[in-house]
Amino acid sequence: MSISTLQSTAVLSRSSARGSALGLARGVRPALNPANRVQIVAPELRIGDSPAAAVFRVACTNGPIARDAAAKSTGLSTATVNRQVAALLGEGLLRERADLTASGAVGRPRVPFEVNHEPYLTVGIHIGAVVTGIVASDIRGRLLGSVEIPTPTGPQDLALAQITRSARMFVGRWHKRRPLWVGVALGGRVDATTGVVDHQRLGWTGAQVGAIIGEGLGLPVSVAAHVEAMAASELLLAPQRPGESAGTGTSMYFYARETAGVAVTIDGRVHTPSSGPGSIVHLPTGSSALCSCGARGCLEATVSDRAMIEAARDAGILNGTNGRPAIAAVYKAAASGSLAAHELLVERARILGRTVAMLRDLFNPDRVILGGQAFTEYPAGIPHVAEAFARTSSLVRKDIRITGFGNRVQEFAAGVVSLSALHADPLTSIRRTSVQ
Repeated sequence: MSISTLQSTAVLSRSSARGSALGLARGVRPALNPANRVQIVAPELRIGDSPAAAVFRVACTNGPIARDAAAKSTGLSTATVNRQVAALLGEGLLRERADLTASGAVGRPRVPFEVNHEPYLTVGIHIGAVVTGIVASDIRGRLLGSVEIPTPTGPQDLALAQITRSARMFVGRWHKRRPLWVGVALGGRVDATTGVVDHQRLGWTGAQVGAIIGEGLGLPVSVAAHVEAMAASELLLAPQRPGESAGTGTSMYFYARETAGVAVTIDGRVHTPSSGPGSIVHLPTGSSALCSCGARGCLEATVSDRAMIEAARDAGILNGTNGRPAIAAVYKAAASGSLAAHELLVERARILGRTVAMLRDLFNPDRVILGGQAFTEYPAGIPHVAEAFARTSSLVRKDIRITGFGNRVQEFAAGVVSLSALHADPLTSIRRTSVQ
């Protein structure tokens, strides 16, 4: 069950936000708010059901749009749409387009409205095991730009301070836009209410992700598990298919890159267990790969980018590679005609196809969405995913698709966390930003 935006806010003092950690990274200025408080707001990974959210959503997807057309699209009365448009105009989230009024039309209700996106941006940060991505989005969810940095190693507070410094420098490029919110997506165990994260791969325990990043940027902050965020981006930001009604039915999102994960969406809401997301990293695959847990054949130890690099090195595919090889070298070798590299990636595709099929048969969702570079970076592997899936699944095939976000799934995941509160409750959220 989702907690309302107002009830899910944790306000932390500067001392509890570990402000001393920020001083370790030069260039990170203190929070903008003189009251020295950090607002941590649990992300709303769902389609908002309030009238204001419905009007804001239709403006994002269909604007410029007239009020009568918005009423028809949302199922709200024209009077309700008029009230919500007026409130959103008053808060600066919408703007009217009198220049687009139909010839001969009389009265303000005929004036189209759209999202007033140009004055604002939100900041999204995806902290990966190897690479951290930072994105700027407008409030409709369109990406304005992005940058990648190596995920810092060392003490967790210092690493978070370094990420915050990079984010602040990056956002400074849009000096004419007002930052409203920051969203962070990452793996591990995430407490969305407090913004505290345990991330075994990074060696983080009780990391004050929300407090440090929120203070460093001087913005309200939301923190989410990254696969759940990716599922939310499909729900909130992906173009709607013809004949498909947003927010209905069930979806299973399966992600694979440096790790593997799964998230489920039910009737317009990403399922977010109160104890944190579940894990599929130790699902058995039958391979001989040795996992850090001591067992052999665990999913992550078999299909992750790191596993592919190690297997390619053992097979002699990466002979002569200087320094630490990247997964791109394996893809390049396969695309250049290396049969060994191709077979290595095909075997990963088959394992992924079998795993997706088993999970699909377990959950039996209306649709399955596959995301992550393990699927999108090597298109020649997709037929083998499909073949293994069809051979393993015992159910009738339904809707199975590759994400439309391609290799940018991490960016959109971070972006949707920064936007989720605003899209779920636009009026409350924009007012919250004025007290930061």
